[in-house]
Amino acid sequence: MKKNHSRASVRVLNHYAAWKYLVLVVTVVILALSAIPTWYGEQPSIQIQSANADSELNHVVSVDRYLKQQGIEAQEITQQNNQMTIVFDNETDQSQAREALDKRVQEGDSITYSYVSVAPEWFGKMGFSPIQLGLDLRGGVQFLLNVDLDTAFQEQRDAIMDDVTQMLRSEHLRGVRLQQQGTDGFSVVSLVESNNVAVLSQISEYVKQHYPGWEVKRGADSLSVTPTQQNKLDFQSATLQQNLKIMRDRIEELGITEALVQRQGEHSIRIELPGVQDPSQAKNVIGATASLAFYEVKSGSEAGAGEVIRLKDNNGQTVILNQRPVLSGEHIVNARAGMDPMGFSEVNISLDHAGGKIMSEFSGKHIGQPMATVYREYKTNARGDTERSERVISVATIQSQLGNQFRITGAGSPEEAQQLALLLRAGSLTAPVTIVEERTIGASLGAENIENGFAALALGMALTLTFMALWYRRLGWVANVALMANMVCLLGLIALLPGAVLTLPGIAGLVLTVGMAVDTNVLIFERIKDKLAEGRSFAQAIDLGFSSAFSTILDANITTMITALILYSIGNGPIQGFALTLGLGLLTSMFTGVFASRALINLVWGRDNRRDVRV
Repeated sequence: MKKNHSRASVRVLNHYAAWKYLVLVVTVVILALSAIPTWYGEQPSIQIQSANADSELNHVVSVDRYLKQQGIEAQEITQQNNQMTIVFDNETDQSQAREALDKRVQEGDSITYSYVSVAPEWFGKMGFSPIQLGLDLRGGVQFLLNVDLDTAFQEQRDAIMDDVTQMLRSEHLRGVRLQQQGTDGFSVVSLVESNNVAVLSQISEYVKQHYPGWEVKRGADSLSVTPTQQNKLDFQSATLQQNLKIMRDRIEELGITEALVQRQGEHSIRIELPGVQDPSQAKNVIGATASLAFYEVKSGSEAGAGEVIRLKDNNGQTVILNQRPVLSGEHIVNARAGMDPMGFSEVNISLDHAGGKIMSEFSGKHIGQPMATVYREYKTNARGDTERSERVISVATIQSQLGNQFRITGAGSPEEAQQLALLLRAGSLTAPVTIVEERTIGASLGAENIENGFAALALGMALTLTFMALWYRRLGWVANVALMANMVCLLGLIALLPGAVLTLPGIAGLVLTVGMAVDTNVLIFERIKDKLAEGRSFAQAIDLGFSSAFSTILDANITTMITALILYSIGNGPIQGFALTLGLGLLTSMFTGVFASRALINLVWGRDNRRDVRV
């Protein structure tokens, strides 16, 4: 005869395993350490990187003496290896010092704007730094640029026409004429009375083979060449991406950190430069579309029709050049301004491998002959139209075979040579840009925004903490501790994430996070009160309250997180700043409102080891 035994399962209520407490403590400590440098704040500074050990900018004493002569007081100057950091009290001294030190820059030296943390040095050694502030909090300048894609596409069309014309000459084909058709296409028209079928067919095959994105339509005695719609879309996307990359490179060359460069709409680029109080230099560099090209100089007797171009030099004299350049600016990989032995400005050019090979072959065949350097840029006229201007900045006789490195003269003053070198290092824009909007925010306004924003956050937290303490009494202090831990964790998480920037709408997201974090505890505590009203013990009410409220909290936070992700993906600037703090606040409020709150309650009320026994 068998005996039936009942098996009982015993579950300890309100108890966490030791590893959960360890995870909680380690996470809060790391995020708290990450948040502390933000409370210390930052000070404006300048960093100088010297390539030459004998440079004047590589000696602390000489730099300090020079700044004092200019009436600028540096709060602190430190040097490590060949990098010097100069700290100032305000952005005004920072800008004035940068302008003064730019006059002493030698080849290989670089000067960049930066901000240094006031927190103890060991925070930086551990990898913790303050939260990056956006334009509306730090002050600075914002540009909205319009990218002239039509002009860029027309230049591509003209380049294809030149290529087809060159093919006709090399193949000795005649009897046709190329002419522009509409805004983005061109046509090939037969000039003979009878259809020039063979020539038109050869041109058609050449275009189809070398330019598959262009559609060729055959007429009775002509060809119509137009881009496909997909080709135009691909060109627009590639051009904007290339311009974005070049803009970022130019801003890095200016030495501006924490800048934001992103696409806005179909034809625009938005640039935010936090900490920049004098936007003139940034405006000149960002809005410029400069490039160099090297041409073979032709004599008057060699000037055949359609084979040459005529440009003015710096003295107003006309220079006759071959129509096709020997080398264009996309092969330039580096450019540095300097002075020649006579004291005139020069720009030292370095080419990539392909460009060096082309220059070597051309210069080797044309020793003793002149070569011209042409400077091209786009400007916006009074009517708002984009105009291209070209001029010959130097004509030099090729003395020997050139390679990957050589120098050009005629760039103008030292400042003009420095700016030309900067533009060439950062690359030539693939489409001209026009600054359609410029907005400057002073540093004082940014400080006022921070003060007002955090005052609102402090007021919201104070009212919330008071309400929770009075309404929920013994559980209210748990919610208050969790709320304060939530704000510390959120600030630490923002500081840890690379590329995260705190904006004024982001502070609004912090205030909203206070409400969401408390809402989590309110749902849990109300469920606990319901269970107590049903006659459950306090330990059982706590256990059932957390478990029954969790699904509701999770559903609500998931739907809000989806909204935050959508805002961040399709928004820009202030919208992204709000979405960032909203999304991260959801994560930290779930962590502190559920996990940390339960851990605190377990420590205080879970020690009676009451068990829920199920048979």
